[in-house]
Amino acid sequence: MHSLTSAIFSSEGMQRVFSPENTVQRMLDFEAALTRGLACEDVIPESAVAPVVACCDAARYDLTALTQAARNAGNLAIPLVKQLTAQVAQQDVEAARFVHWGSTSQDVIDTGMVLQLRDALDLIAVELAELADALAGLAHRHRSTPMIGRTWMQHALPMTFGLKAAGWLDAVLRHQQRLADMRGRLFVLQFGGAAGTLASLGDRGLAVAHAVASELSLPLPHLPWHAHRDRFAEFATMLGLLTGTLGKIARDISLQNQTEVAELSEPVAVGRGGSSAMPHKRNPVGCAAVLAVA
Repeated sequence: MHSLTSAIFSSEGMQRVFSPENTVQRMLDFEAALTRGLACEDVIPESAVAPVVACCDAARYDLTALTQAARNAGNLAIPLVKQLTAQVAQQDVEAARFVHWGSTSQDVIDTGMVLQLRDALDLIAVELAELADALAGLAHRHRSTPMIGRTWMQHALPMTFGLKAAGWLDAVLRHQQRLADMRGRLFVLQFGGAAGTLASLGDRGLAVAHAVASELSLPLPHLPWHAHRDRFAEFATMLGLLTGTLGKIARDISLQNQTEVAELSEPVAVGRGGSSAMPHKRNPVGCAAVLAVA
């Protein structure tokens, strides 16, 4: 049922970012970068790189089997690494020895998620910029358009619709700044090995970490962080703040869309906002989706 209704609450781009195929691909991107980084620092032979990287393609994997295996393994990385190793072994048995060398499941899972969140934030940033431009246009065009201000949905004093739109814009601009500030803290490599010490890589651990970070265009943090979840919590909190603001805008529009008020409405489009029983209605379906999420 989720696949039938997910388009109501998401975009095609965001659904691609968090699709099962892309989740696996981003984890495999880490494995490919790890292999390149290890070879760059002469920890593994250069001859192992091509066979491993060639197998880091999500299209080669049985996602249903991965899902089922993850239930018993406790995470997705363990069965994925096993399948990757088996795929590489079919091409080069010697190269298969170096799959996942020096890494641990959490490195794969967290860095894969960071790569997905980076893609997601890029999409959000574009849409927020479009929203800010639209709100700025509304604020400018309606800077002298009078409307009644309301408190508790009762008439208060006169104001302009431009002022209301400017208030929406001001909040969106703050979220844009928060998102920009957060990038440096969230989008970093996770690479610590079994206990966060990179012990299996000896004195080459830090050099390999720098190489893997460079391969993925991610900064290297001061320390491995797989026991510290504040980065993901900050992103979730930021999304909560943003969704709250969008919910406030949607609530304003839906209230002003009432027949008795009729000050605002959503754009008209074929198949948008109709009623199955009452042809005179045009429901604010965009607002409804945003409010449901909020």
